[in-house]
Formats: sequence, C-alpha cells, structure tokens
Amino acid sequence: MNELLKPIYENGRITFSARELYEFLKVQERFSRWFERMSGYGFDVEVDYTPYQNVHPQNNQTIQDYQLTIDMAKEIAMIQRNEKGKEARRYFLEIEKAWNSPEKIMARALSIANEQINSLRIENNHLKPKAEVYNQLMTSETALEMSEVAKVLDYKGVGRNTLFEILRENQILRYNNEPYQKYVDNGYFRVIQTKYEDKFGATNINMKTMVYQKGVRAIMKLLDELGYVQRVS
Repeated sequence: MNELLKPIYENGRITFSARELYEFLKVQERFSRWFERMSGYGFDVEVDYTPYQNVHPQNNQTIQDYQLTIDMAKEIAMIQRNEKGKEARRYFLEIEKAWNSPEKIMARALSIANEQINSLRIENNHLKPKAEVYNQLMTSETALEMSEVAKVLDYKGVGRNTLFEILRENQILRYNNEPYQKYVDNGYFRVIQTKYEDKFGATNINMKTMVYQKGVRAIMKLLDELGYVQRVS
C-alpha cells in the first residue's frame, strides 16, 4: 500500500496530521481558516481531533496542528468533492481495512492482555501500604481514555458517550464526566489537564477522565451486572 499520508498508531487508534492532509489535498485556503471550517461540520475537540504544537521542518517555528481520527479524516476527504479528496478517502479506507484485519486485531488483543498481565504481576509482587499504592496508580502511564475503554471492553451498544452516561447514572462520574473523589482514591480514575488553542488563539484547559486497569475491571463488572453483553469476536 502506497503511503499517501503517514498514519499515527497510538493508544489503540489511528490518527493523521491535519496539516499533512491539508497539504495533500492542495487546499488554496489558509490552513487555520480551512480547519476552522472543517471542524465546524459537527466534530468535537478531544473526541474527533486533538490539538498539538508541531515544529516546522524548514524554519523551526512552532505551528498549530491537529491529530485527526480516521473517521474525521475520511469525512473531510469526502467533503472536498474532488479527485484528491476521493484519493485520500480510498487511502483511509485501505488503512482502516488493514487495521481491522484478523492479524492486527489479534496483535492488539495480545498487547492489551500483556499490559493486564504486567499490571497484575506488579500488584501481586509489590504489595505496599495504601498510600504508596495510591501514589503508584496516580503516576502510572497505563491509564486509558474512555473511548479506548469502550473499544477494549466492546459491549454491544456501549460506545464512549453511552459509557459516560452509564457511569453518571450510577453515581460514579459527576455531571461533567469527572469521577467522584472516592473512585479516584480507590485507584479507578485520574483526571488530567489538556491544553488546546481555540479559533481566536486563546489557550483553553480541558479536563479529561482517564481510567486505570482497576477501573476498567470495575466498569466491566458494572456492565455485566446491568445486563450488557460483550460482542463475540
């Protein structure tokens, strides 16, 4: 498969650079205006795209870029209604097909299983006082975003937004999708700050709920108790 645009594989998903897509499509409009117009088609920050700063390879200046989910990238390509857009969309479909091949799915499943085994091994081999365990959990890098939790658990009818709703209804998350303190203290969640720039150039702070492996297991137990069923691979 010819690599038209470089895919970024991380955190169990595929993303693409908005600037690379912009350049491939040969858009005449200024990037900031183009992206503002594209993001206005019902896309949400930290869901469909993530702002980040990049360094221009020629002048070393910091520039604004965005990581696009493959779904957003496909829709943007389709919106262009030209040959470059069609070519990009076909490419994204090929990438997605390869990502969902049995071999790739098995590799991701094995990776997740290894992470869980390593997490359990650490818990079993390093039992320490509550304060030390709490500190270890809060500094762990294995916390997952809620969208990744929904994908990993793969319950029928339970995507990211539905999962947030279930956790709110069961008094685990508050109205703003942040966990109640007792669940943070129990090592289920952590809340992190992410920064992004709005269309006016102002820096904004977004609070994101991350889920530890202990929280993933608790969510799985809750969904089972509520009668939700996992998909059969």
